[in-house]
Amino acid sequence: MREPKLALGPDLVKLIAEIDEFKGRWEALKTLSPDRLHALRKVATIESVGSSTRIEGAKLSDAEVEDLLSRAISIKSFKTRDEQEVAGYAEAMDLVFEAYADMRLTENHIRQIHQTLLRHSDKDARHRGSYKTLSNNVVALDADGREIGVVFETASPFDTPREMEALVAWTRKTLDEEALHPLLVIAVFTVTFLAIHPFQDGNGRLSRVLTTLLLLRAGYAYVPYASLERVIEENKDLYYKALRRTQTTLKSETPDWEPWGGFFLRCLKKQKDSLAARLDHERIARSSEADLPGLSIQVLEALRAKERLTIAQLASITDANRNTLKVRLRELVADGRVRQHGKARATWYSL
Repeated sequence: MREPKLALGPDLVKLIAEIDEFKGRWEALKTLSPDRLHALRKVATIESVGSSTRIEGAKLSDAEVEDLLSRAISIKSFKTRDEQEVAGYAEAMDLVFEAYADMRLTENHIRQIHQTLLRHSDKDARHRGSYKTLSNNVVALDADGREIGVVFETASPFDTPREMEALVAWTRKTLDEEALHPLLVIAVFTVTFLAIHPFQDGNGRLSRVLTTLLLLRAGYAYVPYASLERVIEENKDLYYKALRRTQTTLKSETPDWEPWGGFFLRCLKKQKDSLAARLDHERIARSSEADLPGLSIQVLEALRAKERLTIAQLASITDANRNTLKVRLRELVADGRVRQHGKARATWYSL
């Protein structure tokens, strides 16, 4: 792999400095209770799973993703392709969140994550965790799904093992030697990985899981609490344009890393901005709770701990009169602090 030469303009240097400043402030900002941090991470995970799978064509909404994941333990098999991809992505993310400290970037770990990612995908059973054996160029399709041309030519099956070995070796060496800022190393890894397209399927989803792994290993500990995938989904057209603009130059003597590097850093900025805004909202909400009735404060604390509760559950937790509890819940809903879901006996509440 040719050594990347990245000349950063002042805007990109400023972006890196801003992201690193938030990385340093995270420990001080992380003043929420463990239960609330868990709730933030759960929301971010649902957003990440939903967005990353929708980028690749899945149709499940965040609400459908949440419902599926809440039932995943009791579901023995997932019927639709979308459900299989959602379940696999969630398990791959969980694997990275729990084991990233011991999961150094290696080809074996990449294959392991790919295997987890496609664990529930019936049609991918033969090639889970194995590099591709057939060409998988990025192609354009017509309205009927027929191929009408090659958008980008990926590495051949023959060249893939050699190119992956070189990419992983360069990434590890550059990170270990601190020869380049880690955010730039991760950007180069991601765009090159997607240019190789090493697996028959699942490369886009896998690239986003690997990005999370590398960010966590580089010390960006706030990453699980805000969805980078959601930012990419909201800027999907720019995502593909930035990838192609850089990828079409990779075989030249002077690859142009700027389009993808700039897009990647701007997405990271939006990700940390989203988390900072949520934390600010939490602090403002807590500071404004001082004048609320005691029962209302109990309800809010219970919902922070449990995320979703029925009136019966809230009555048990708070030991309050149900009629009084209903009054307080109506006030909290009207005030925008609590959301009501469902009707009649199926009613439940969340923050």
